[in-house]
Formats: sequence, C-alpha cells, structure tokens
Amino acid sequence: MNKLVSGLAAALLAVALLAAPAGAATVTVRVEGASSTLVPLTRVTTAAGQIVKDGNQAHSCDAAHAIGALELATGGDWSGPWFNGLGYSVETVRGETHNGAGNEFYAFWIDGKMAQQGICDQAVADGDELLFYPDCFGAGCTSPAPLDLTAPATAQRGAPFDVRAVTLDGSGGSTPAQGATVTAGGASATTGADGVAALSVPTTGTFEVRATKPGTVRATGDQVCVHDGDDGTCGTTSPETTSGPAEPATSASQAAPDRTPPVARITAIAEGRVFAHGHGPRVLRGTVGGEPGGLLMVKLRLTRNDGGRCASFSGKLERFRPARCGATHGRWFAIGSSADWSYLLPTRLPRGRYVLDVNAIDKAYNRDDARRRGGNRVVFVVR
Repeated sequence: MNKLVSGLAAALLAVALLAAPAGAATVTVRVEGASSTLVPLTRVTTAAGQIVKDGNQAHSCDAAHAIGALELATGGDWSGPWFNGLGYSVETVRGETHNGAGNEFYAFWIDGKMAQQGICDQAVADGDELLFYPDCFGAGCTSPAPLDLTAPATAQRGAPFDVRAVTLDGSGGSTPAQGATVTAGGASATTGADGVAALSVPTTGTFEVRATKPGTVRATGDQVCVHDGDDGTCGTTSPETTSGPAEPATSASQAAPDRTPPVARITAIAEGRVFAHGHGPRVLRGTVGGEPGGLLMVKLRLTRNDGGRCASFSGKLERFRPARCGATHGRWFAIGSSADWSYLLPTRLPRGRYVLDVNAIDKAYNRDDARRRGGNRVVFVVR
C-alpha cells in the first residue's frame, strides 16, 4: 500500500500497530501444483498459538512461523508427516500429493530463496513471500527453477507494456528467462533474450499476469489494471459532467494535441548527497511541473547497491527485494497523481548506494522518460 505523508496516515498506522498482535506478520503464500496453481497468491497475517497436524501434542509448532501462514492460506487443507529435527513435511496440499514414494516433495522458498529451515522453525516477517512447489530427487531428476515476473500496476487498453520474466537461482540471484510465455487478459507474448515481452491487452479490467516456461515453476499472482483513457478506473478520474448548455464545439484546427511531457523533480534529496550512518532518508518528496492538463500517475523507482548486493524497493510489499544490479533492473511503483508528491518509507534507508527515479505521466499519456541527474533522478549514499 502506498503511504502518503499526512497526519491521517500516521494516525491510522499507529492504530494498526496497536491492534496487531505481538509477533504477527503479514505475508503472502502461493502453492503451485504439477499442472495448476493450488493456492493463488494469498495475503495472510499470522497469529500467536500452536499448530498440531497429526493429533500428537508433542508435535506442536509455533503458529507465528511459516506453518501458520500455510495453515491460513490453505484453510488447513494440507498434511504431512512429522520428522524429529525437521517438524512437519508438506506432502499433500488441496488433494495433490508429492512425497518420497514418487521421489518428489514440496520445495519451500521464501523471498526468492530456498528456505534454510522447515516450516515449523522458519520465522516470517512482514512482506515475506512464501512459495511451495513440486520438486524431485534421485536419478533422472531435474529440479525446476521458479520464475519471477515484473509488470506495471496499470496499462492503457490496446497499448503495449513490458513484462519482464527472470529465473531465480535459489540464493537471491536471477537471470533473464528467454522464451517464457507471458499472458494477461487474453494477450500472450514470448520473452526475448533480455527476458522482456510486450503485452497489449484489448479489454479493460484487472487481469492476472502469468509467466510459464517448460522446466520451470510458473509465476502467478501479479495483476495489471487496464483502463481506457480517463475512464475512472485504475486510479484515473472520470471526466466531470455538467448541467446547462453545452460548450461550443472546438474544431480540430483549434485544439492542438498535447505532446509536451510533464517535468518531474526530486526535491527532498540532493544529487550526490552522503548521509551519515543511521540518518538515511525516510521521506521521498518532489514536484511535477509544466502539466496544466493534469496528471494521470506519478511513479517511483528506488534501487540499492550495498557492496555488490543489489535490491529494488517493492511498493506492493514495502520492502527491498533482490534484483540485478543497475537502476534499469529496478521496479516502478505508482504513488498517486499529485503534482506535489511524497512517499513515506517504512524505515530510514540503511547503508548503501541508492538511485531514486521519478516518472510522471499526464492525461494525454506523455511521459517524463528521459533521465536527468539532479532532476528526476538522484544518486546518493548512506554510510
């Protein structure tokens, strides 16, 4: 959820923190099966307590751990045996079984990496992404690699937009997924060597974006909202209706089309600034000028490089996610349509070199795409 800096937002955040049980974490869970998605991307909030799946009270697990998230996301529709030192192993989810009898098991990943603990012991934190999928072992086994995708939150009906698919390596890295099929709203395309494919959805609505490729685990759950101009959906504003006599029609020769892009600028952080340890910025702020026709959307992209470990900030999860190094590999996220924009990060930025980009799109779909250091892009460091 985007956070605009305001007294109301701060008050609501305070109430939410007071209401949340101690140790609770809001995470997403997804379970993929052999041929279909068994549990679509589901957001749950863990709670205190114990979970026992086999009736033996000696086999209880902390419900605030990954097991609690799986229990909530599946409605309890999963099972597996208990192993000393591991806890419960996931064998059956919503009727689909993968176990040692077939040299199979459900692999467990968290935040794009293979989990280092079982579901009973694996602690979770706000924004974590849990993924379970069928894997194999033994002679002749080739383990599938999960796909991940990046797609815009909104798109114009009939206009192409880029979807990027990558193959995760299990340790936080990824490579472009060439030859993956990406789909949304009846549209389909194949990714190139850079893992990017252009989709053009012919109808309006909110659609799931998927990526599939033989020998991999499908990526599902991302959504794109497709609008038709300023139609009142996807954050756009419907044209106001007025009563009384209609205004005289304006001829085509009098109404020249708007071809001038807006001009976005970052004001809260100066280009090249160095912040002391523990004093990294938390509020991102700026302006958009030269747009009398109104703004459709303002987007931000924030990337971090800490000694070669790179990440991109996710507006959906409100946390950094591993990414390839370089600002162009970061993910854009929308923060509204105000010309005087601001965004409150969950915490102060820690150590690292950062690139902050802002892009503005007006209601005529002109975009401020050209990067200007000290203008719509700033590079800064937190020691």
